[in-house]
Amino acid sequence: MERNVPEYVSASVPVPLTARVPWYKSTFPSYFGIFLFVGYYLKLSGPTLGYASVSVSLLGLLVAGLLCFGLYYYVPAMLGMQTGRNLYVVGSSTFGTTGGFLIPGLLMGFLQVGWVAVDGTLASHFIMQGLNQTSRTLYSVIVIVWLYSLGWVAIKGLNYVSQFAKFMNWVPFAMMLIVLWTNRSGIPHYQPPQPDSLTGFLNALLITIGFFATAGAAGTDFGMNNGSRKDVVLGGLTGVAAGALIAGGISVLSVAGYLGRSAGPRNYDYTAAIASVGALAPVMFFLFAAACLVPTCFSSFIAANSFSTMLPKIPRAVSTMAGVTLSAILALTGVADNLVGFFSIIAASFGPICGAMMADYLLAGRRWSGPRLGINWAGCIAWVVGFLVGIPEHIPGIPASLVKADNPAWLYAFASGFLIYLLLARLGLRPPVVELGTGKRP
Repeated sequence: MERNVPEYVSASVPVPLTARVPWYKSTFPSYFGIFLFVGYYLKLSGPTLGYASVSVSLLGLLVAGLLCFGLYYYVPAMLGMQTGRNLYVVGSSTFGTTGGFLIPGLLMGFLQVGWVAVDGTLASHFIMQGLNQTSRTLYSVIVIVWLYSLGWVAIKGLNYVSQFAKFMNWVPFAMMLIVLWTNRSGIPHYQPPQPDSLTGFLNALLITIGFFATAGAAGTDFGMNNGSRKDVVLGGLTGVAAGALIAGGISVLSVAGYLGRSAGPRNYDYTAAIASVGALAPVMFFLFAAACLVPTCFSSFIAANSFSTMLPKIPRAVSTMAGVTLSAILALTGVADNLVGFFSIIAASFGPICGAMMADYLLAGRRWSGPRLGINWAGCIAWVVGFLVGIPEHIPGIPASLVKADNPAWLYAFASGFLIYLLLARLGLRPPVVELGTGKRP
């Protein structure tokens, strides 16, 4: 009996091996550029250096980068490399051809809406600081112009933006080195005001993993452009593990140096370290804003792809601008200012997705089993439980002791998704695999 699969699965065409590129031309620069985005390290130092020494904070970033590589990036990237297909298609094994509409399909789109709001918020704040202005009206105008103009670019395509990204990704890196050099003398003098090494260490993990989680699952889209496991591993180690340590480490060292040589009130925000460079600071604020242009376009583009793929009857321009409008609301109301809170939601959302995908990958013999018909209840239940485990602070009645940093719920979310998928798969809660293209069972 023939069983149809949705068009987003049946119409997918794998990337041919002849079109694949090596890791140093694809995965490494893309992921390293992601970690150079100021949204990662802007608020990183308060939750880390506020409790732990510089060395402990750096150790946390090292471990965080390795966890991002091993738990969140490796399996999606390997599945992409093996199949040549994107995350939405590959995810139809773990969550089903119908379940995949929501997870990771629309979920990825809605979280990218959040990222667009964060990108627009950061860019607008940097522009305001560069202008030395505090007007809320001017800030609102900048947010609206920034988001809607770049949303329009995302609708038209990203060819020019991709070329621009190859240059702009390195602009914040150069500025970070300037900030570090300016504040280098204060690094040996920094001491945390509230010594609690475990909290600082785990906060480094929380922020890094939360920032990276969606990009980790999107490793499928990066992996499908790689030709071998070597490309997947080397690209991940240099772009993900090293990217987290280098970008995060430079910012932590810069803030520690700024605080170590400053006699004024403690300000752990990275913008304070930027301001310490003196006359060059206004220019740097504008350049950091410019560096937000590429992430805003890419996030808008990914959201547009998600909505147009999963909801093809809605015109791409309509769904994109609807997403941009929601992003603008999040930015203007101040919701997008809570970076650490946003990262915790991302970790809770994509932790169980990556955990379930890893379980599915191992059960299939370290390969892609193929799309599963309808809803894969093993994957969907694993995601629901993992998500609830990952956000205990948002659930009424949960004791405060369960939401402290020394109880890393975001890591438990990944483990829950992994273990529950294994259990439910063994209990037979997975639907049958269907063949791509024909809709027939193999």
